[in-house]
Amino acid sequence: MTDRPEDAFFTLHADLPREGPGETADVAWAAELAGLKPDARILDAASGPGGDIGALLRAAPSGHVTAIDLHAPFIIAAQARWGVDARVTLLTGDMTAPEGPFDFIWCAGAVYFLGVEAALRAWTPRLAPGGVIAFSEPCLFTDTPSEGALAFWEGYPRLTDAAGIAAQVAAAGFTTLATRRIGDIGWESYFRPMEARIARLRPGADAALSAVLDQAEAEIALWRAHRAETGYLLSLVSPA
Repeated sequence: MTDRPEDAFFTLHADLPREGPGETADVAWAAELAGLKPDARILDAASGPGGDIGALLRAAPSGHVTAIDLHAPFIIAAQARWGVDARVTLLTGDMTAPEGPFDFIWCAGAVYFLGVEAALRAWTPRLAPGGVIAFSEPCLFTDTPSEGALAFWEGYPRLTDAAGIAAQVAAAGFTTLATRRIGDIGWESYFRPMEARIARLRPGADAALSAVLDQAEAEIALWRAHRAETGYLLSLVSPA
């Protein structure tokens, strides 16, 4: 039984392989352009259950990944796979808390909790000299977005286009080195396991859980209908 909306939300998201859109090719793209060394020190900020840890370790096979998430069950899930790997440290807490220094900070789909400027400013003292940050942020890909494209982000107040994200990056004292859209593969890698979990949870779901499942299905349908207009933009940035 789930009595509270937040409980129902985490019931849906428990055991999903990822907590946001993305694919291993996104990590590889950022790591290559960043010139990541094999022994790089990496922060996986707001890591969820650790869906990107494997790709990060492939990019820096003799390095170290510190993965942190505020939701303890996600870290517990990551422990099942990565807890015995000496190259990985798993922490529960604020994604800006680890002190580093880090050569590479990776944040997939979670910067919006703080805003681009606030997140980059918080991570600046955590970067090693020459360090870079890669993050994905909601982005409009058209000057005339439809109501459905805007509705997908549920009134996110900082929603803007690529130029607007770059302006926020510059305001935080950083330079945008490169950008890349999170592609359909990345989104479906997130949504298809969620659809399968929705189907498993539907029978016997109470009112709170049913509402969360309905909302998730509506979100998936909105993205599929408007994916040409909006999505996540992955930005690779460095201190100016």
